[in-house]
Parts: sequence; structure tokens; C-alpha cells
Amino acid sequence: MSELAARLLKRIARQGPITVAEYLAEVLTAPRQGYYMTGDPFGARGDFVTAPEISQMFGELIGLWCAETWQRLGGPATLTLVELGPGRGTLLADLLRAAKMLPGFREALKLHLVEVSPALRALQARRLEGVGATWHDSLAEVPQGRPLLVIANEFFDALPIRQFERTPEGWRERLVGLAPGRDALAFGLSPPAPYAEALLPEGLRGAGPGAVAEVAPAGLSLAAEIGRRLVEDGGAALIVDYGYAEPDGRPTLQALRRHRREDVLAAPGEADLTAHVDFSALARAAREAGAAAWGPLPQGAFLEALGIATRAERLAVGASPEQAAEIRAALHRLTAAEEMGRLFKALVLAAPGLGPLAGCAA
Repeated sequence: MSELAARLLKRIARQGPITVAEYLAEVLTAPRQGYYMTGDPFGARGDFVTAPEISQMFGELIGLWCAETWQRLGGPATLTLVELGPGRGTLLADLLRAAKMLPGFREALKLHLVEVSPALRALQARRLEGVGATWHDSLAEVPQGRPLLVIANEFFDALPIRQFERTPEGWRERLVGLAPGRDALAFGLSPPAPYAEALLPEGLRGAGPGAVAEVAPAGLSLAAEIGRRLVEDGGAALIVDYGYAEPDGRPTLQALRRHRREDVLAAPGEADLTAHVDFSALARAAREAGAAAWGPLPQGAFLEALGIATRAERLAVGASPEQAAEIRAALHRLTAAEEMGRLFKALVLAAPGLGPLAGCAA
């Protein structure tokens, strides 16, 4: 048994069951033992692969999206570029390479990375050596007062969620407690929770027994904070993740280890835990803060609107047959409906009056 698992068992034995959100926060970001705090989970040798690791095209197109948005903002002399959860720094490295295509844009950028993991910060620093980035633990630490662009790729899916289950007695919150032998973790339910309905998506409040609602308080708070910053300072945000436009009452919390599904409670701190993003809830939170929102748009349609097919053709020119095949495979994986093209979505947020941005007509 790991030290983290033992600590969770002791905590629950002493204090009682904890919410799913408390469990996720502990398992993912606990100092020293948290999943994201101890190493590199990305890539073929890790537990999952993100779009920037699949192909340079993804980061390059987001770089061009940022450059065009900068132009729409009037080409300010300084612009805050924030990436939430930069992973290995791959997306930002590709973005910055593409940024050089527009004179003045790269020079205007002040780079700020929001990352809580010391291990990942070290990877990012090596990948981005010499670019002059500043690291923060949260968006709240990023200086205000100038226009900003916020990029969040596969960030919101890792934020803690609460789960509520509809029973014949009403909505009850899912909790993490002890199994009968008290030597393992197990899911249970709280007593009927009259407060729960006010927290749930409106479309699920009348759902029948068996329905599960997932609520991400940290995600909604962050979306509202982004919306407020865009209203006050100007700019735009691009959120790309896997999720749904509207919840359907099915649970989505999952554990991934070595690219395979695992029991969410089986190995705390040793597997990636994520849940599908409720894009309608994020958009609503940002709009309530005063920002404009477009989407969510299917990732495939969004990338196609940005010109990924043309970029793939250009990369294939002069490539070896093997390299050309890899480019075609990456294009298919990023855009095909049966791959990442439909499940993954893009949500664009912007300051009021900026108008639809690149890709939003998809």
C-alpha cells in the first residue's frame, strides 16, 4: 500500500467519508505523492497522450489563432499569454514558433504559465529555455492591467468534481469511504441532500433514479475568473478538452494508467483521474461574468476551420513516405469523428464586442 493510500484510509477512519472532489484534490495534487506532483505522465510511455504530443500542427494552429486574435485586439505592444497546465511545454513551444510568422506578435508576448507541479515545471523550463516565462500556482497570481490570451488544453478535465446520484429518496452525494474490511476505499452515498438540486445542471434536476450529475466547482470558478479578466483587461481564451455540450446523467469520472482504464479508487496517486468537461456550464459561468462565448465546437471542425488540412499538406511536401504517413495519421487522429475530432471540443471566450474569432464559424 502506498503512503498516500495509507494516509487516505487513516483520514477517512478518523474523520469519516470525504467528497469525490476532496479525494481527487488529494490524489492529484498532494505534495510529494500527488499524481501530477511526482513525474511526467504524458506521452507513449506515460498514461495518456495529448494533442500537442501527437503533432506539431496542433500547437502551430493555436499559435496562429493567438496571432490573429492579437490583430483583432489592435496589435497591442504588450500582451499577456497564459497557458493553464502546460504539460511538457510542447504546445507553447510550437505556438511560439508559429508566432514568429506575424511581425511584432512574438515580441509583444509576456508569457505566464500556471502550473502547480514542481516536476512538470522543471520539464517546461527545459523545453522553453530562453523564452522568458514566469510560473504561477494560479491564474489569480498572473498580473492584471493588459490584454491577455488564455490557453487551456486538457486542463479543466483534471479539476476536482463532485458527484450526485438520484435515488428514490432524492439526490445524494457520492462519497469516498472505507470498504467493509476497512482496509480499502469504497464509494458510498450521503444521506438525502436537499441542497444538491441547487448545485446541479438545470437539465438534470428532474432526472429519474440512477442518474448521476457531476459538478466542477473549481472549473466553474476558474471560468468565471477568466470571464471577469477578459471584461476588465480585454482579450480572449481558448479552452480545448474532452467533454459534452450538455450533461446526460451518466458518470464520466475515470482513471487511466498506461493508456488503460483502472478502478478510480484502486491506486491513489498512481493513475490519472479525469472527468468529462461540462462545456455548457463553463460558457454560462463566463457569460455571467460578462464575457462572450462561442461553442463548444467539435475539435475536428475547429482545427479544419483554422486550416489544419492545408498545414498537413505543406508538412508532407518533401517528407519521406514514412513521415508523410505519420502526418496523415496525426491529422486523422486530431480531426476524425471516431478519434479526437468529436469528443474533444473547443470553447472560445472573449471580451464583449470583440466578435467571433478564428474558427468560431465552424
